[in-house]
Amino acid sequence: METNTQKAIQLLQDLISIQSFSSQEDQTANRIEEWFKEHKIPFKRSNNNVYAFNHYFDKSKPTLLLNSHHDTVRPNRAYTRDPYQPDIVDGKLYGLGSNDAGGALVSLIAVFTHFYAQKDLNYNLVMVASAEEESSGKNGLNSVLPLLPTIDVAIVGEPTLMKLAISEKGLVVFDVKVKGTAGHAAHPNDNNPILKSIEVLQWLENFTFDRSSETLGDVKLTVTQINAGSQHNVVPAEVHIVVDVRVNDQYTNQEITDLLQAKAPCEITPRSLRLNSSSIPKNHPLVKAGMELNRPTYGSPTLSDQSVLSCPSLKLGPGDSTRSHTADEYIFVDEINEAINLYTSILNKIL
Repeated sequence: METNTQKAIQLLQDLISIQSFSSQEDQTANRIEEWFKEHKIPFKRSNNNVYAFNHYFDKSKPTLLLNSHHDTVRPNRAYTRDPYQPDIVDGKLYGLGSNDAGGALVSLIAVFTHFYAQKDLNYNLVMVASAEEESSGKNGLNSVLPLLPTIDVAIVGEPTLMKLAISEKGLVVFDVKVKGTAGHAAHPNDNNPILKSIEVLQWLENFTFDRSSETLGDVKLTVTQINAGSQHNVVPAEVHIVVDVRVNDQYTNQEITDLLQAKAPCEITPRSLRLNSSSIPKNHPLVKAGMELNRPTYGSPTLSDQSVLSCPSLKLGPGDSTRSHTADEYIFVDEINEAINLYTSILNKIL
């Protein structure tokens, strides 16, 4: 595995040096293809998603998906380093996407390569290096799933400090509309939607959901945007509010929507219901294998490609989520070494 580890770090450096914003990942997809060609592993590509199956794939066996993404957000203005220069300084590998989620991606690719030609595995293995994760785009992992056999369980590579994220919050973004009567500011108006929105905002702030989760806590509702009016002397007809709802594993997104639409004192419309919460039982062999290696479990508040999977899934990877999307993003080289060893040890217990 030592050679594969060194090659994985080189792969990550190459990926960092290539711009790969969501929906613009064609060049990083090409570089990932080169890895599979170099290791003589047949692969397929759908848009900018690259995927491969283990050599002795057997339809009679359950299938384990290994997945992480190679797209990035855009670098923020606070960067002091070149975001595309993959320097290693004092054990830190710097660069955009190094932590989120390049470290997890190259570690999983290295581990898949290690197991690729092994016979008599208990699970089939599918590796998907996916696109458009950061934008929840239509041409990401969700577009590849119909091309794959049924997935029974998945490891989704994201920065978790190699802790076992056994659940993850889902997301529903709502557009709220408070209606009133448009009119000239000089005349009386007892149906001003801006003033009416005060009551709505207070209702949103005070609303609570009954069901709490052992690992994810409560559903979190946050008002994130408000917009109304176009000029000083006109009362607008509507106020538009955006609400971000992070859903625990005790609700489906549809249940959250039904509840809010039934009770809210305003018009409220979800943008999408497809980014559901996800979880895996604590007694699943994959989780038990990680716990036997002294890895703690927790619930993750951040969204990943787990949200498009309908099977049990475990989020697990090197790096720290608090470094994601920050200036001068980095991952420790030792974290990649540790991840490859831990992924391998966990899979050895179940494969």
